[in-house]
Amino acid sequence: MAGSRGPGRPTPRTRRPAGRPSGAAGASRPGPTRPRSGATTARGVGSRFTTRAVLLLAVLLLLLASYTSALHAWWQQRGEVQQLKAEIATRQASIEDLGDTKARWNDDAYVRQQARERFGWVMPGEVGYRVIGADGTVEGDAPRLDDPPDPTQKQWYDTLWGSVEASGRTSSAQQPVPDPDEVLKNRD
Repeated sequence: MAGSRGPGRPTPRTRRPAGRPSGAAGASRPGPTRPRSGATTARGVGSRFTTRAVLLLAVLLLLLASYTSALHAWWQQRGEVQQLKAEIATRQASIEDLGDTKARWNDDAYVRQQARERFGWVMPGEVGYRVIGADGTVEGDAPRLDDPPDPTQKQWYDTLWGSVEASGRTSSAQQPVPDPDEVLKNRD
């Protein structure tokens, strides 16, 4: 017998820590677990952890890809919104300027001033002076009216009416339009 020391001698008991009771009450408590063998630990838990990690990483990459496209679309739309807000602000400022200009044109004093500056008009009883140079041209800021339209240039409505008149005439030089089916038969 491996555990006995001889015929009359009891086997030595293993020493328990001082805080642990011995006997039946101590057996019901779980004791320290034995570590598994190295091969089982590395293969079983390690491969399961690696598979889980790969799946988790794949799910995270899929979520990242889907959120990235959504984030990219949001970023572009945000830029467009900013651009449109700037355009709206510019147009509102332009509308305010046009409103101010319209209000000025409703003022008689402003209309008189513009007539003096642009056309060189004077009020009744006033005398207007212009300095004419040696070559006969007006010196300084001389207001000019727009040139009258060229009488030789054909107006758009004349061109339009001419095309209407031309469409109503039949000319002997016009050839009849061939039948498309006949043209295709002759090609083959």
